[in-house]
Amino acid sequence: MSFSLAELMVCAASDVFKGDGEVLATGIGLLPRLAASVAMRSSNPDLMMTDSQSFMLSAPNPVSGASSHAGQANENWMGFARIFDNVWSGARHALVGPSQIDCFGQTNISALGGTYAAPKVQLLGVRGFPGNSISHANSFFVPKHSKRVFVEGECDVVCSIGYNPDRLPKGYQLSDIDIRRVITDLCVMDFQGPNFQPRIISLHSGVSEEEVRDNTGFELAAIAGLGETAHPSAEQLAIIAELDPKNLRGKQLKDNPPGIRERAQEQKA
Repeated sequence: MSFSLAELMVCAASDVFKGDGEVLATGIGLLPRLAASVAMRSSNPDLMMTDSQSFMLSAPNPVSGASSHAGQANENWMGFARIFDNVWSGARHALVGPSQIDCFGQTNISALGGTYAAPKVQLLGVRGFPGNSISHANSFFVPKHSKRVFVEGECDVVCSIGYNPDRLPKGYQLSDIDIRRVITDLCVMDFQGPNFQPRIISLHSGVSEEEVRDNTGFELAAIAGLGETAHPSAEQLAIIAELDPKNLRGKQLKDNPPGIRERAQEQKA
């Protein structure tokens, strides 16, 4: 059964919602949105989603092949006031794509390089990251695993808290921080190593542990018996094809690589 790297990442990311029960899933970007939708349709039918505007959905919206809001089953109204109540209650799990992630799990979507007052590149600003990081579970989705994303030292601008005791808000402990998973084009990671150290928990097919470490700006732990990321099931691939009939997922990663790749050393040979 063939599948693309994008589809492998979507299915790996869908696992972050498994066991969450009735929480609001927020997937920022097409592939994270597909991941949450696959989870809602398979591993966690209790998962809640919105149409990204103001309605709760009984079934996830497709990401291609349909007009906006056409035929969607609106379960309830979910305006801003209810969203904020939901965020602060902790009944939410966001799958987001930071521009930088450091060894503490702190993230940056605000600015790159230079100084805080005069950055080299201005990005989005911190937006909802501070409140999200102290209120509910978060996972990260990284389309290109590199040292530009997984940076040495701290992020250029710290937009969300992580497992850094020097930046914890008053009254918080490290155990209160809830960073679940990091899904990249090379592997799946979490922050459950010794003293909340980031660690590799699975490698995508054809990827070596050395390749992951060479593309990360900080030290990584690894689980014992490090194995391969689970391949998508036929059911998952069918759900993805139904939700994305125009295959927009195939345009999200450069050259739309296959999910099963030759190891780097074999390619060089």
